[in-house]
Amino acid sequence: MPKYLLIYHGKPDLQTPEDGQKHMEKWKAWSAGLGDAVVDPGLPVGMSKTITATGVEDHGGSNPASGMTVLQADTIEAAIKLAQGCPHLSGTGTIEIAEAMDMEM
Repeated sequence: MPKYLLIYHGKPDLQTPEDGQKHMEKWKAWSAGLGDAVVDPGLPVGMSKTITATGVEDHGGSNPASGMTVLQADTIEAAIKLAQGCPHLSGTGTIEIAEAMDMEM
């Protein structure tokens, strides 16, 4: 079954520590509800840098990553439906999705 990488950008709308706790509860419920579709629940990431052939850009560029998850689904459309329930999509949070391609290295 194909795997899809969800790359989180931006951040959810969290104003207080209580908002953060509620968000984590929603996140855990969403992730648990995906069942076997979750290959790797992923993790949040810290400040990033973008590496190019000409140098390094601080802060990850114009749309830095804020985390990732790996799901499996029959099609990208099915993976999108799973991702659309993610609580990260509040505030400025967005999710980039791409199929993880299998290739020998």
